[in-house]
Amino acid sequence: MTTLIRIALQKSGRLSEDSYQLFKECGIRFDYGTGKLKSVSSNFPAEFLFLRDDDIPGYVEDGVADLGIVGENVAVESARNVQTVHRLGFSKCRLSIAIPRSESWNSIADLNGKNIATSYPRLLGNYLSEQGVTATIHEISGSVEIAPSIGLAEAVCDIVSSGSTLLSNGLKEVETIFRSEAILIAGSRLNKEHQIILEKLLFRIKAVQAAKNNKYILLNAPNDAIPNIIRLIPGMKSPTVVPLAMSGWSSVHSVINENDFWENIEAIRAAGAQGILVIPIEKMIN
Repeated sequence: MTTLIRIALQKSGRLSEDSYQLFKECGIRFDYGTGKLKSVSSNFPAEFLFLRDDDIPGYVEDGVADLGIVGENVAVESARNVQTVHRLGFSKCRLSIAIPRSESWNSIADLNGKNIATSYPRLLGNYLSEQGVTATIHEISGSVEIAPSIGLAEAVCDIVSSGSTLLSNGLKEVETIFRSEAILIAGSRLNKEHQIILEKLLFRIKAVQAAKNNKYILLNAPNDAIPNIIRLIPGMKSPTVVPLAMSGWSSVHSVINENDFWENIEAIRAAGAQGILVIPIEKMIN
């Protein structure tokens, strides 16, 4: 019987969509859609469970799922015995304190003696303790932003992506207490077969992530300019230089981090590069 590794995914929402896209880019196929509770991959030894995000750390801790993809904020807030296997870099957000726009703000000390509504009492409580602030925390789920307008609290602490929800509820963000992204978590019960499958999965994920952060660059340049150009685009080991039909010119092929490209593009052009092409990389394996 083939050993399968069980992976818990959020059943709906942005994190769910981003997780599915990751596995698609990793070449792992499985049925995914509204109403499904689980699915077995047709080309990778994995079974996927579709759960509420808050339940995923508990399922992983209990061994019902071997792995899970969850927001780091959820994993930390749950305080479950799980470990972060890999940071995935998507579904980034922040946990922030917000107050009514009409109120002034000097520092976190302004919250002494105040009431704060949140769905993340552990993260908020830890932060306030670190800052030496004493406040009353009201734990509520959903619609945290309404708390000040109904007199429940003078401030809220909630997940922020764009900040539009805060603005629409008359609030302003004043203090970020935690930054989060999607993480791959594992429990303590992985056997040898599961560890082997996990390593195969991580190999694919890292190849996809490396490809997203790098671009394939091709350019033409006079031969006497090539030493300066390859110092700007060193590549994974060394650029490929191919002579052109035009005498005295060559084509240079390399891989460059996208951030480095934008920082160095003017220098690359000034060094004599022409006809520069920048191409996405689907997979990148070092």
